[in-house]
Amino acid sequence: MVDMTGLAQLERRSLCSTLTRVGPHAPTLCDGWDTSDLAAHLVVRERRPDAAAGVVIPALADRTARVQDTYAEQAWPGLVDMVRQGPPGWSPVRVPAVDDAVNLVEFYVHHEDVLRAQPDEPRRALDADVQAALWSRLRQMGQLMFRRSPVGIVLVTPEHGRKAVRGPTKLGTVVLRGEPGELVLYGFGRGAVAAVEVEGEPDAVAALQETRLGL
Repeated sequence: MVDMTGLAQLERRSLCSTLTRVGPHAPTLCDGWDTSDLAAHLVVRERRPDAAAGVVIPALADRTARVQDTYAEQAWPGLVDMVRQGPPGWSPVRVPAVDDAVNLVEFYVHHEDVLRAQPDEPRRALDADVQAALWSRLRQMGQLMFRRSPVGIVLVTPEHGRKAVRGPTKLGTVVLRGEPGELVLYGFGRGAVAAVEVEGEPDAVAALQETRLGL
């Protein structure tokens, strides 16, 4: 069994290094957000649970956006440092195992949101332990990530095997092949930038590609 303790912290630090390098107004893959907005989102998510509910509850989205905008306007070094420091001391996410369970995918996806939006940024190679951890998350979260899929979904990786995360529908099943990190990006709606082979009947593939995926 892979020891995943500490991987979220490594990804957090790596993301903060990237944010520092690209600056506060660099593009991201998150529609309408630059890096200041993305960093502010991460801070609100961890430090302001009273304001973060709008991420998942549409009726509260305006308040979440207002609080997030307030953070986004802060000085860039301080905002990145808040991301680096993480949640307050009372948060259960301070427990390493909880941190990895809650934050590894979040920080990996948002790190790639920054990296893949930059012109000529090379793709990074993930360590084997990170790929194994992301595959574990896919096995746990795959049904949720692909719940809107109009077709069955089977995930296949070169090193870790296969996992059916959604049963066949009348349109059939689509097979997604790639490294775990790329499959995570696909499942979070970043299919346009994910290095994933999509196999299936043309109608099934088209239906999947027209569907908005993610949590």
